[in-house]
Amino acid sequence: MSDWFAGARLGMFIHWGHCSTRGLELSWPLVGGNQALPRCQDLPVADYQSTATTFCPQPGSPRIWLEAAKRAGMRYAVFTTRHHDGFSMFDTKLSDFSVARGPYGGDIVREFVEATRAAGLKVGFYYSLSDWHHPDYPAFTDASRPYRFGMESKPTEEQWARYLEYVFGQVRELLTGYGEIDVLWFDGGWERTGARWRSLELEKMIRELQPGILINDRLPGCGDYDTPEQFVPALPPARAWETCLTMNESWGYNPSDTDEKSSHDLIHTICEVASRGGNLLLNVGPTGDGSLPPNQVERLDAITRWMGRNGDAILDTTPGLEPWQFDGPTTRKGDRIFLHVLARPYESVKVRNIPVRRVKAVRAVGTDTPLEHRARCAVLDTLFKANPMGELTIRVPASVIDEFATVIELTMEPEA
Repeated sequence: MSDWFAGARLGMFIHWGHCSTRGLELSWPLVGGNQALPRCQDLPVADYQSTATTFCPQPGSPRIWLEAAKRAGMRYAVFTTRHHDGFSMFDTKLSDFSVARGPYGGDIVREFVEATRAAGLKVGFYYSLSDWHHPDYPAFTDASRPYRFGMESKPTEEQWARYLEYVFGQVRELLTGYGEIDVLWFDGGWERTGARWRSLELEKMIRELQPGILINDRLPGCGDYDTPEQFVPALPPARAWETCLTMNESWGYNPSDTDEKSSHDLIHTICEVASRGGNLLLNVGPTGDGSLPPNQVERLDAITRWMGRNGDAILDTTPGLEPWQFDGPTTRKGDRIFLHVLARPYESVKVRNIPVRRVKAVRAVGTDTPLEHRARCAVLDTLFKANPMGELTIRVPASVIDEFATVIELTMEPEA
């Protein structure tokens, strides 16, 4: 696992496609929706795909997203190069169904890569193994409804061979035409087995083309890290992991979806994910012209303000204390322990079972304010142990309470 990913903690997911022109969720409306997407629309296939011929966003849009990501403390970004609907957002030579063949006439993936590198972030590509438009998949039709997970379309062996040649070819285009790529984020693999996808062969090709790349767990039977979706696991997975999360209930730009997570919710999620050693890949869905919706900008601005004060307690940290030691998430950097105080109101907080005599300083992160604190240990431990484990009570005055989440830093003396 690359060192940069282990401590990244925060990244930006970008879901964008021709359907964003109409404010539709990506891909799923054309198959009748998805129960996991409660705000998803339901459109006939031709109606959904009609905007592929008119999609023409403002050039330079990716720069706006990536500058916002950089300000918010994000370390990497992942962009939808092709979603399940089959519309390629890059200048592929293997399909005419792409942004390069429409009125836009350019390569949005190239713009994304250049903007990501200019912002100093790592580059990630989302790619769907499924393609509900490709004739050899074969294409999903209105007669195929209702869509059922586990339902496999039935191409002939000749069709499937051609389709895999297309998939392997597009992946090769993405990994040879844009310089070093840091993450390949697969999706859509649930419709076939790993053997059917020739996953091991595809993985081998990927690692030969990009030896330093990370692959997520959605290429069946392969991958470097886990990707729980729309959920933060109570117990972290056994290996590196990343939660992908939307700001409302939709991945694409969907103005009819007003079930939005507040800035508080999102910042608390950042704290929870970091405390369990994971990364949060937070999604944005640009509008058809490439701008970010105001509600998403508002939340990114809130994260920017909070990370500007407290980012040291998130980025490049490791998990802190055991959950029973503090009533909230905790992270750590060496001899510094960060307590993420998410509940209000409060006058003081307690930290349990720590070496209280090693506590050198206590302060509110983002301020120079030292905080009053007192220690309590078992009497005999106090008398007879050089370094007793005890409880620390920290007073938290109203003047240091953060509008989203207060972070307290304990600086410990190094162990003898």
